Amino acid sequence: MFAIIGIVVLLVMVFGGFIITGGDIGPVLHALPHEMLIIGGAAVGALIIGNSGADLKALGGGLGLVFKGPKYKKQDFLDCIFLVSKLMKMLRVEGPVALEPHIEDPHSSSVFNEYPRLAKDHGLTNLICDTLRLVVVSSGTLDPHAVEEVMDNGLKTHHHEAVRPADNLQGLADALPALGIVAAVLGVVKTMGSIDQPPAILGAMIGSALVGTFLGVLLAYGLVGPFANRCRQVIEADAAIYHVVKQIIVASLHGHPQPLVIEAARSSLTHANQPAFAEVFDGMRGK
Repeated sequence: MFAIIGIVVLLVMVFGGFIITGGDIGPVLHALPHEMLIIGGAAVGALIIGNSGADLKALGGGLGLVFKGPKYKKQDFLDCIFLVSKLMKMLRVEGPVALEPHIEDPHSSSVFNEYPRLAKDHGLTNLICDTLRLVVVSSGTLDPHAVEEVMDNGLKTHHHEAVRPADNLQGLADALPALGIVAAVLGVVKTMGSIDQPPAILGAMIGSALVGTFLGVLLAYGLVGPFANRCRQVIEADAAIYHVVKQIIVASLHGHPQPLVIEAARSSLTHANQPAFAEVFDGMRGK
């Protein structure tokens, strides 16, 4: 919603301000389709050259994130704390044999199925199950610091892959001003080929050429650049749930008391998604 509002404000302020100050919008609108064909086509071509099919598909998903916003809300982070804490309690109280069926087949697990939104996130379930599988097969002899290092590497790899749509959008934003110049230069070349025309016609042709530069800069800093920034924000906001998993598992393997485990998980969240300590503690006692 905010992205749509921002786009409307941007267009109204730019073109409305131009009209209010006495500008003639006609030449701009006349040149717009041709300049957009050149700039937009060059931008799409550059993206195809520089990315794989999977990257292009992810880029489309990244654009969707700009309008959808973060997937996980406060309740999802609270549920994640309950889910991982319940699994760690099962490991501690009932032992690896009781935990193993849940991590080997999370889709059939009664624990995972209590939190269907989380169970649908394959990356999240894989992080939980793969890490706990290491603990199970090692019969509890793993060094918690080694587990933390493995999880850090996994989170780093996941983040590097997840943030690629934002990086590609930012790269496109950086290229658009230059592509606008390309369109403008082609317009100047066209104008020079009509140098024998009257000044009024030449002026209109030069104005059309300058629309290319204008569009390249506007698209870069007014749309695509902000899209890249928002995409990165959403990705990082959703990635916080992976750090919750890490904090609970590592703190539990260190043998910390439950209040400290809760605080370790809460401290990794922003204030907007951070549940109250009592809310988490009471919920865990109830479960």
